Amino acid sequence: MKKIYFALLMLLCGDLYAQKGLDTVIRIKEVVINENGFSTPISKQNRNVYVIDKDMIAKLPARTIQELLQYANGVDIRQRGPFGSQADISIDGGSFEQTVVLLNGAKIIDAQTSHNMLNLPIPVEAIERIEVVRGPAARIYGINSLTGAINIITKKPTNSGFLISTHAGSNFEKDSEGTGKTFYGEGIQLGAALSKKQQQHSIFGSYDKSNGYRYNTQFDNARLFYQGNIQIDGSNEIMTSFGYTNNEFGANGFYAAPGDKNSTEAVQTTLAAIQSKHLLSSKWTLMPRLSYRYNFDDYSYLGASNPTAGRSKHYTNSIAAEVISTYKTSTGEFGFGAEVRREDIRSSNIGQHHRENLGIYSQYQTYLFEKLNLNFGTYLNYNSDYKWQIYPGLDASYSITDMFKIIGNIGTSQRIPSFTDLYLNQRPGNIGNPNLEPENALQGELGFKIIKGNFTFNSNFFRRRISKFIDWTRVVNTNPWQSNNLGDQVTGGINMRSDYSMNVSEASKLNINLAYSYLDSKNSDTEAGLASKYQISSLKHQLTNTVNFQYINFSVMAATRFNQRVSGPSYWINDFRLSQSIQHFTIFLDAQNIFNTKYYEIGAIPLPSRWIGLGVKFVNF
Repeated sequence: MKKIYFALLMLLCGDLYAQKGLDTVIRIKEVVINENGFSTPISKQNRNVYVIDKDMIAKLPARTIQELLQYANGVDIRQRGPFGSQADISIDGGSFEQTVVLLNGAKIIDAQTSHNMLNLPIPVEAIERIEVVRGPAARIYGINSLTGAINIITKKPTNSGFLISTHAGSNFEKDSEGTGKTFYGEGIQLGAALSKKQQQHSIFGSYDKSNGYRYNTQFDNARLFYQGNIQIDGSNEIMTSFGYTNNEFGANGFYAAPGDKNSTEAVQTTLAAIQSKHLLSSKWTLMPRLSYRYNFDDYSYLGASNPTAGRSKHYTNSIAAEVISTYKTSTGEFGFGAEVRREDIRSSNIGQHHRENLGIYSQYQTYLFEKLNLNFGTYLNYNSDYKWQIYPGLDASYSITDMFKIIGNIGTSQRIPSFTDLYLNQRPGNIGNPNLEPENALQGELGFKIIKGNFTFNSNFFRRRISKFIDWTRVVNTNPWQSNNLGDQVTGGINMRSDYSMNVSEASKLNINLAYSYLDSKNSDTEAGLASKYQISSLKHQLTNTVNFQYINFSVMAATRFNQRVSGPSYWINDFRLSQSIQHFTIFLDAQNIFNTKYYEIGAIPLPSRWIGLGVKFVNF
C-alpha cells in the first residue's frame, strides 16, 4: 500500500512540475457530458465522472465494451466468458444489479437479471465516448442507478465511406479435454456511413467466433447496429437506432460448478429507440424518447449431450417512453421530465410477471456566486409493486482558482429487485424470494479536481450506506442459494485519477493515465456461517495505468490492471497494443495478459491465459 500511495504522489508531483512546459502542448478538446438535458463541460462537472473518449478507445487492446470498461477506474468487470460472452458490471463496490447502463441516454435495464445487460450490439468503432458517472444517480437517471451509471454515446458520422476489419488470435494451447484442437478466435466486421448536410446514417455488422480458451468456452456472436440522424431544420432533430445480437456460448462453470461443465447458453437481444430534440425557443428545449428492449435467454444445464435437461428459457420485454425538458433563466437552468416503463417476463422457471414504473423528476442548476455552482433536484418514483418513493440529491462545486476546484455531492438512490431475485425456481440450486424489498442508498462524496492545460488530477472520498442490501446466500452447502435482504451495507472509499499529455517532439505524443481506488465495506445483521455469492468478491484495491506513445501514425499502448478482492489472491494483468496506420489501413497487434497470470473474477472460473491477436482495418470515413 505504501508503494502505491508513493507512486501516485510522485506522479502528481512530477506532473505539476511539468506544467512549466505545458504552454507548448496542443490542448485537448473538452468533452461535454449530457445528463437528462443538461450539457455540461467536464471541467465544470460537479460529479465524479470518468470518460473513455474515442481516441483512447481506438488505442486500447479491446474489441468489446466489456474489455474497454476493464480499464475504467472504479468499475469492476467480472467476466464469466471473455471477449464479450458474458460479464457483470458494478461501480465502487456495489453489486452487478446496482448500475444502470444507457445508450445515448436511453436506459438498458434487464428486468430478468443484469447478467445480460452488457449483451449489446454496439461495436467499439461506433462509440464516441463512454461516460462513467460514479455515486448515486437516481436524481438524474432514476431506478437502478444506485451506485452509478454508464452512458454509451455513439458517433454521428461526419463523412461518407465504409469500414472493413478482421482479426484473429490464439493462446496457442490445446483443448486436451475436448477436440484436441488449438484454441483460437477470429472475427470480421463491415460498416458503412452516409453523411449529408441534414442527415447522417451508419450501419455495422460483425461476426466473431472462437472455440474458447479452455473446455466448453466456445462462442458465436453476431451483431447488427444501425443509427440515423436527421436534422429537419436548425431547431429540430431526430435520432433513431436499432441493434440486434445473437450470442451463443459454452457456459462451463458459469452458474453451478462443477456439475455444469457441459452447459450452454444462447442470448438474443434486440434494441430500438427513437428520440428527438426540439428548440422551442432560445430558452426552452424539449426532448422526447421512446425505447424498446427484447431479450431471449436459453440455458441448458447439460448442453448438447442432453439439451432438454435442466433447460431454462426466459423471454423479457421492456418498453419505455420519456419526455425531458430544460428551460434557461437569467440565474440558471431548470430540467424536468417524466418517464414510464413496462417490463414483462415469460419464463420456464421464473413464471409470467409484469410491472410498471413511473418516474417524475426535476432539477435546477445555478451559480449562486461566480465560483459556486449548485445542481439539486429530486426523482419521484412509483412502481406497481413497491408504490411511491422519492430520491433527492445535491451536487456542488467551488472554484478556488482557475485550476483548482472542490466538489461534493450527497444523494439517495434505489434498486428494484429483478424478476430472478423475486421468482426464480431452480431447486435445488437457486430460489428467489417474493418478499424482497428494494435496496435504498444514501451516499456523500467530497473531493477536489485539478485541471491545468493537459494535466488533470481528481481525488474523491465517499461513504455510502445501503439499507436492505440484497445478496444470494445460504447457510450450508446442501441448502439452495436464496436472495435475501441482509440489513445494511456501509462502504467507504477513496479514488484518485491522474492524466497527463505532452508533446515529446513535433511528431510524437505521450499520454499517461494512473488511477487508484480503495474500498472498505462492512455488513450488519450478517448471520454467522452465512455464505454469500457477491459480497466477498467485491474489490478492495484497484490500480489502473495506461501509457500511450504515438509517433506520427505509429502507436504503442501499454495497459496495466491490479485487482485485489475482499477474498482471494490479488493479481496483475498487463496488456498492450501496437498499431500502425498507412493512409486508410491500420494494422494492430494485441497481447493480453502478457505475463500469463492465472486469475479469477467470479467463483472458480479461470480467465484466459496469454492471448495474442492480429488485426487489420480499412476505414475511409
